[in-house]
Amino acid sequence: MSLAQEKDPLATYAEITWCPGCGNFGILTALKRVLKERSAELNRLVLVSGIGCHGKIVDYVAINSFYSLHGRVLPVAWGIKMARPELSVVGHAGDGDAYGEGIAHLIFAAKRNLDLTFIVHNNSVYGLTTGQFTPTSPKGFKGRSTPKGSPESPINPLELMLSSGATFVARGYAGRPQHLAQLIAEALNHRGFAFIDVLQPCYTFFNTYDFYNRHVREIGPEHDPSDFEAAWHLARRWSYTYEAEEIPIGIFYRTEKPLYEEAVRVPEKEPDLSGHLARYHL
Repeated sequence: MSLAQEKDPLATYAEITWCPGCGNFGILTALKRVLKERSAELNRLVLVSGIGCHGKIVDYVAINSFYSLHGRVLPVAWGIKMARPELSVVGHAGDGDAYGEGIAHLIFAAKRNLDLTFIVHNNSVYGLTTGQFTPTSPKGFKGRSTPKGSPESPINPLELMLSSGATFVARGYAGRPQHLAQLIAEALNHRGFAFIDVLQPCYTFFNTYDFYNRHVREIGPEHDPSDFEAAWHLARRWSYTYEAEEIPIGIFYRTEKPLYEEAVRVPEKEPDLSGHLARYHL
């Protein structure tokens, strides 16, 4: 065991290669904080990641994990959950991964209420490929693929998830890892599809720390997360435009619905072998 692993039992041999200042460090810190509180359950937890800077998180945590293809985190996570329903499965994806290539999987995971936790590292840029725009990049974003500015308006993932039927919808900020850890813990406790969009600045290609630090506000106790209409209005308060008075973070919506896995699972029963036994005079 290395010295790092002695100090941190969740540490691995892998050298962390994120850029200094990357928002992924905040997500890693929050995730480890939650996992350390669940040390007795770690053998029943699986992390699944996609392709992108976010994907390295599974290299940095000593937990069962699986690398999927770009945009295919949820099909893999769902397959694991269906095969081993006793496991807790947590998917990690980037905004391009989840809201671009993987958006159809995301909508159906929410619609079906799959019993998964899905954490999106949303930095509004393809950081691993050095700065192209994504579905949550602001209109006018100038990057390698849009040197004159993106002509597209960003999508609002929270609106998408609410309208798709997700039973747990939250937004966190990598710059507040303690608050984010609370959201991840609540998501893991939720029975159904738990979605967290994490504002995760890319220090190198789209540094949004100053903007978020000025505008992010934690949702107060006056908000009732069981109220869908209130959650909808709260989600529309900011639409990923990078012009805002206030950006709410916290749990927007939480409810209970039947799980898809329960609806399609065939009840186990003992096979009737009486006819076969009689045939062989047993």
